[in-house]
Amino acid sequence: MGNCCAAPADPEKKRARRKRGKEKRPNPFAVDYNRGPAPTLVVLRNLAGRNLGSRYELGQELGRGEFGVTYLCTDVDTGERFACKSISKKKLRTAVDVEDVRREVEIMRHLPGHPHVVSLKDTYEDDVAVHLVMELCEGGELFDRIVARGHYTERAAAAIMRTVIEVIQECHRNRVMHRDLKPENFLFGNKKENAPLKAIDFGLSVFFRPGERFTEIVGSPYYMAPEVLKRDYGPEVDVWSAGVILYILLCGVPPFWAETEQGVARAILRSVIDFKRDPWPRVSDTAKHLVRHMLEPDPEKRFTAQQVLDHAWLQNASKAPNVNLGETVRARLQQFSVMNKLKKKALRVMAEYLSVEELADIKEIFEKIDINRNGKINFEELQLGLHKLGHQISDSDVRILMEAADVDGSGTLDYAEFAAVSIHLRKVENDEHLHKAFSYFDQNKSGYIEIEELSDSLADDLGANREEVINAIIQDVDTDKDGRISYEEFAAMMKAGTDWRKASRQYSRERFSSLSSRLMRDGSLQLRSEGR
Repeated sequence: MGNCCAAPADPEKKRARRKRGKEKRPNPFAVDYNRGPAPTLVVLRNLAGRNLGSRYELGQELGRGEFGVTYLCTDVDTGERFACKSISKKKLRTAVDVEDVRREVEIMRHLPGHPHVVSLKDTYEDDVAVHLVMELCEGGELFDRIVARGHYTERAAAAIMRTVIEVIQECHRNRVMHRDLKPENFLFGNKKENAPLKAIDFGLSVFFRPGERFTEIVGSPYYMAPEVLKRDYGPEVDVWSAGVILYILLCGVPPFWAETEQGVARAILRSVIDFKRDPWPRVSDTAKHLVRHMLEPDPEKRFTAQQVLDHAWLQNASKAPNVNLGETVRARLQQFSVMNKLKKKALRVMAEYLSVEELADIKEIFEKIDINRNGKINFEELQLGLHKLGHQISDSDVRILMEAADVDGSGTLDYAEFAAVSIHLRKVENDEHLHKAFSYFDQNKSGYIEIEELSDSLADDLGANREEVINAIIQDVDTDKDGRISYEEFAAMMKAGTDWRKASRQYSRERFSSLSSRLMRDGSLQLRSEGR
């Protein structure tokens, strides 16, 4: 559900703003309680109240996600600072979206206090938004801290992995499967050197019973276990995701990488691990042994969280090699983090450009396809409608699309399901939206994104090593090496399989269920362990 606890801006700038005026920042989601209709959608129960402003004062924006905005907020009585994630009800387009929010809150309330899990303080809900007041984590993202330190070792990676596995163990002990573990979902609690690392996002988490199997494809592409793609999985997927994080911590790149999403899925299903690239020859055998067992394609043979914690590499973490893993790894981690920030910024811009006319167009298409006029589209209607609209798509692919979009498993698509798929497809694939996102960065309208423009656009996301970060982006995206980013290079970056953004439930269903269905029909794809 987005980054809830990003670090706030420079305190000096904050003090300067206070001098210019101490007026209370208006909450864009706030409502006038003296007028207006009663809420039409009730998301949460057991609220602290309806009027967030009666207890908390909102400050600067900390981040934006798919569903809402996160602000720094201060308890007006105690002065204590928190993060408030305000989720717009307009963005909760389907029953699944609403259930996601309810379950996220329920899980955060259910998990007992843990030093490495962000805590939920209060919940408020008014006519237009749900507000989650949470512990503030202002120490920055995991990779940013690693890059800033400069000297990065196997011993440091072991300390981080112990925290990640302790979070998994706590979740599984309380019958919670996280399902979206990735580096972006771990932030440091404060800016001190010994700050605790905390898991921050439970938007895709679910409760599970022993032996229960799940079929829903959710999560972020690079961190998905092979059994997720095969639609038959349990809590073992969290250890796989942690194994991917460990691999990245030790060498700077994901273990299963490709230029396309289909290529990523194939690599995950093959599960062949490369231990030859730099710096793997310098990494200890015990570390590599642990990676192999965490990235075991058979979930029954994969290490449990407890087995990972009992492994010699973590048991002797303080004795793990303290030799620098090298500038190459540090540069890769920096590039990984920076590209994530750039894509998130671009996607936020694109999301703002889905016009009223486009929404009306989706509604019109739905009504044209709904021949029976019953408010639902069955397979035959979708098949005929897509053909009439000029989409040359095979019957088997229509079936795949239908299965991916049918989030409630009814065998038909209601308007909300159809609209959710259409909106997510348009955001990523619509060239007009890509052009608008490109124009946001191309401030002087030269047709290129130049170094100065990129630096200005990402000013709030960059630290002290600003120049180094910008050069890393340019180097990665600028394929013709002319020192600037053309529209074609920008579009290729946004459409490529190297997609570091959070995959929403709808996104991962519509894209990866299609991929997994195709891949599993391909008899040449077998789970193998050669080269492991």
